[in-house]
Amino acid sequence: MPAKSKAQQKAAGAALSAKRGQTPKNRLKGASKEMVDSMSEKQLEEFASTKRRGKPDRVSH
Repeated sequence: MPAKSKAQQKAAGAALSAKRGQTPKNRLKGASKEMVDSMSEKQLEEFASTKRRGKPDRVSH
């Protein structure tokens, strides 16, 4: 499933970095903190690799 916004894509990238051990988990905030525990590395890769072009900055609920 692709990311729906630029913010979601960035959060997935940060979570993926932490999951791989490249960034300490305690540096994560907000959505990325939740994503690292609730999503697999493959799911995070899919979200993080989504093209940003044409995506809104944020998605309103």
